[in-house]
Amino acid sequence: MKFTDLFIRRPVVATVLSLLILVAGLQSIRNLNVRQYPRSDIATVTVKTYFVGAAADLVRGFVTTPLEKAIASADGIDYLESQSAQGLSIITVHLKLNYDTNAALTQIQSKLAQVRNDLPPEAQAPTIELQMSDSQFAIMYISFDSENLDPSQITDYLTRVVQPKLTAISGVQKADILGARLFAMRIWLKSDRMAALNISPSQVQAALAANNYLSALGTTKGSMTLIDLIANTDLHTPAEFAQLVVRQQNNTIVRLSDIADVELGAEDYDMDVRFNGQKATFMGIWVMPTANSLDVINAVRAALPDIQKQLPAGMKMDVPYDGTRYIRDALKEVVHTLSETLLIVVVVIFLFPRLRARGDHPRRRHSHFAHRRGVHHARLWLHAEPAHAARHRALGGPGVDDAIVVVENVERHLHLGEPPFMAAIKAARETHRPDHRHDHHAGRGSTRPSASRAA
Repeated sequence: MKFTDLFIRRPVVATVLSLLILVAGLQSIRNLNVRQYPRSDIATVTVKTYFVGAAADLVRGFVTTPLEKAIASADGIDYLESQSAQGLSIITVHLKLNYDTNAALTQIQSKLAQVRNDLPPEAQAPTIELQMSDSQFAIMYISFDSENLDPSQITDYLTRVVQPKLTAISGVQKADILGARLFAMRIWLKSDRMAALNISPSQVQAALAANNYLSALGTTKGSMTLIDLIANTDLHTPAEFAQLVVRQQNNTIVRLSDIADVELGAEDYDMDVRFNGQKATFMGIWVMPTANSLDVINAVRAALPDIQKQLPAGMKMDVPYDGTRYIRDALKEVVHTLSETLLIVVVVIFLFPRLRARGDHPRRRHSHFAHRRGVHHARLWLHAEPAHAARHRALGGPGVDDAIVVVENVERHLHLGEPPFMAAIKAARETHRPDHRHDHHAGRGSTRPSASRAA
């Protein structure tokens, strides 16, 4: 018996096994990680070094070039990218596909430590940032714009309120702010006034460092009290910075407002982001490589109504790009294709057996049932009374021996795997051959000659 015959003889087993496969498939669909692109761990290491006051050429020659030479000797690096701007050096290290990030990060840190003393003393220590992503773009972008608030105020609100809420969602790797304008005290020096008063920019920097710093004085204790001492050594408002004394000589005081314009502005003005022709601030939602993009974006969209209610007056929020729309459209096409395939398979299963049954030849069916009936009667003949069998044999009909031969031949052909119809034909031919009948009756001790059988 073949293994597949078990499911034909035991339909309950086939039904239970089919149900188990169906349940396993449904569970796999729920846990399936749906992504826009195949997973590939692409890691980048960003090395930033600040050199305040240095031109781009100085940054490239004294900071970027030495760091590039040191980092290039590390293992697992695919290629490097570098940018040298005024007071800032940025080196982006692209690692090989699926390379161990911990090993690469350790080697890069070791290489940077070797050349740290070769950098200018005014340059700050390099900072390293590791980013894990399988795409160069965020899966979702959210825009914020306002008619009443400037970009710095929008950025401040997003940093304090919106960004922590979106970052706390499970599966969100980070929420970047594109076009951010962080608050910073901007001091625009007037070169003509400084030349007239004989004041250099280094003097202004020294005055700011000496009069604007944080100081921790400690605490004072009493028998029952403990008091923290706080000193107001830092400046907060533009007016306080404007009254900062830069130089005092012969009862002559030169304040910062005499040589510069002081205002509360943005830290960086290099990037400008627009949406529908208007200035806007974007937030990019990055999904972790191991997370399901559809589940993460669904959670983000569920949090957007609460964020919309808490926005300041005049601020608007919109979703100009959602990468999961392509994934949803692709899943709909897959479901549509599977439904059509299932329908076609069901139609073929139920239609073609009926056509085959209608097209079967009547003679073959009748011969098959006649053969089965003949075998049944032959088996009954074996159990008949001996006198009845002897009388039937004396009249020239088939005896018990002929019935035995027919049954044995049919069963032998069926055991060999032949169809019942062909087995009956071959058994009949073998049983009614003259030499076979003569040998058979001779073996049984029969004395009836063939001439009398012919008569």
